[in-house]
Amino acid sequence: MSATVSPASPPSPHSPAPSRHAKATVALACAGVFVSYLPVVGVSVALPVMQQALDASTAGLQWITDAFILPTAALLLTCGMIGDLYGRKKTWLAGLVLFCLGCLVCLTAGTVVQVCVGQALTGVGTAALLPSTLALISHERPDPRKRARAIALWTASLGLGLTLGPLFNGVIVEHASWRWIFLPSLALGVVALVIGAVVLTDSRSERERHLDVPGQLLAAVAITGLVYGVIEGGSAGWASAQVVTAFLVTAVALPAFVLVELRSPCPMLDMRLFRSSAFSGAALVMAITLFAQVGLVFALSEYFGLVHHASTWDIGVRLIALNGFTVVLGPLVGRLMNRATPGLLLVTGLVVGGVGALCVNLFQASTGTGEAALVVAVLGVGIALAMAPITTIAMDSLPGRLASTAAAANSALRQIGSALGPAVFGVILTHRTIDTLPGHLAQSGLAPADQGQVLGLVSHVGIQAGAFLELKTPDATGQARAAYGAGFTDALHTCALVGGLGMLAAAVVAAVLIGVRRPSPR
Repeated sequence: MSATVSPASPPSPHSPAPSRHAKATVALACAGVFVSYLPVVGVSVALPVMQQALDASTAGLQWITDAFILPTAALLLTCGMIGDLYGRKKTWLAGLVLFCLGCLVCLTAGTVVQVCVGQALTGVGTAALLPSTLALISHERPDPRKRARAIALWTASLGLGLTLGPLFNGVIVEHASWRWIFLPSLALGVVALVIGAVVLTDSRSERERHLDVPGQLLAAVAITGLVYGVIEGGSAGWASAQVVTAFLVTAVALPAFVLVELRSPCPMLDMRLFRSSAFSGAALVMAITLFAQVGLVFALSEYFGLVHHASTWDIGVRLIALNGFTVVLGPLVGRLMNRATPGLLLVTGLVVGGVGALCVNLFQASTGTGEAALVVAVLGVGIALAMAPITTIAMDSLPGRLASTAAAANSALRQIGSALGPAVFGVILTHRTIDTLPGHLAQSGLAPADQGQVLGLVSHVGIQAGAFLELKTPDATGQARAAYGAGFTDALHTCALVGGLGMLAAAVVAAVLIGVRRPSPR
């Protein structure tokens, strides 16, 4: 099917047909981001079940998560440029095809490696979907106020995917094999693909652009090296040859990428974007916020699963407020951005979210569901108030001709933060649990031989040992699980401290670089 390519100029606001078409485009853009984010947290809450089924290590579980996030982060800028060159509709459709193919690979997986391959394919598809959906919205909604409301809906759709994924997967895992958790994403992706192929109209940038191959390669190497070093450092040791090499490669590739982009006649990431303090602030805040959010989702999922021994469904229910408020408050946030200022909402959301994250330090191994839900809700409200303003500020801080590049850069930093969150928090959980466990075991009353058995199991298997910790007698098993739960909760407190202080630091960055006053129109 040959797609017509519309010019970059906005459709007439007086024509009802373009208005209906604009609504359909926004709806499909929201559908694309909903489908792509449906398995993100959903896979995370199913990790305990997948660990037992696939005999995966803690590092292996982190790679299942990051196999999706890494290619997304590495390819977002390139996919944004491809959309500008060859058409946003074509990029959107190609992204959905790759996403569905990845879900199919995971649906038939029998090993950790095959799951990672499928996750990587869905990550590449998501890399194509994210910048193309925002670029389609920016093209169809040139008016800043209408665009702000559309972006709020886009953010709410993202949050809806993050919210429903764990619930869908909880039902599936309790009644069928874990592999079937990828079926809803596959089915919805196929439906969106068919509708989008018929309804969407293509658009592309008026500027002449070319693919930046050196920049793409250097960006992929730098991002992969950094995340690989963090993940493997927790298991292989920070001084091991592969970890040191990974960090050295990143240290060389990152400045080389900046140098190449500054000298390139058609850079993948135009460094002039960062001349805008608002864009620079939004980019940094986005990375920090997603680092804290996704990292805390990973840590809390493990806490509820390994300490409370909650089912996948129960984990999804307990975390529903973390992303659910983004859906519930999405329309309200869109209206508030037109009444107040995006910067004020952003700073408020980051402060509330930071306080909510720090309140996780109140958790103990025996913390009840109600108390935990209240703290998660505070964190969720903060994230809901912050997410749409970050994207709106990034998109509005630059001229319209740079919208696609700004969307890709914004999404890339979102994914870099998302990739580092589980990696860093996974390392913290493992090391802090192992470091504090001997003290809790010594206070538990267990025999020295049983203490040694528990320590050996956790040191060998990692934090996932909590899922199948069994000793010879029920009393000994209860004492061992209580000691493990106390050690894991200490590690969770460290994660909460890192995430909470990170969000509060992001609030300071936002106040300084973005401000709380309405920016002058561009």
